[in-house]
Amino acid sequence: MNEQRMQHSVQASGLADILERVLDKGIVIAGDISISLVEVDLLNIRVRLVVASVDRAMAMGINWWQSDPYLSSNAHRLEEENRELRGRIERLEASALSAS
Repeated sequence: MNEQRMQHSVQASGLADILERVLDKGIVIAGDISISLVEVDLLNIRVRLVVASVDRAMAMGINWWQSDPYLSSNAHRLEEENRELRGRIERLEASALSAS
């Protein structure tokens, strides 16, 4: 019984080490799926998966979550500001057109 716990503990520790290394260094998994019939492409799917820690992803230039309105309160504020600015531009363009 004690040997099983020790083996499980070593496996969990090994898995944690592997996960830590993957998140620290990052890993990219890429694949393409293509379905053809009589040499006519019916479906093409490209899959790209990056697994990394947030720090590592930012070092690679990946930061899409910072501008996603569902993940960032700052992005929601910027989205609202953008909407207001577009409204102001539309009003200025309309007044410029009516003045000429």
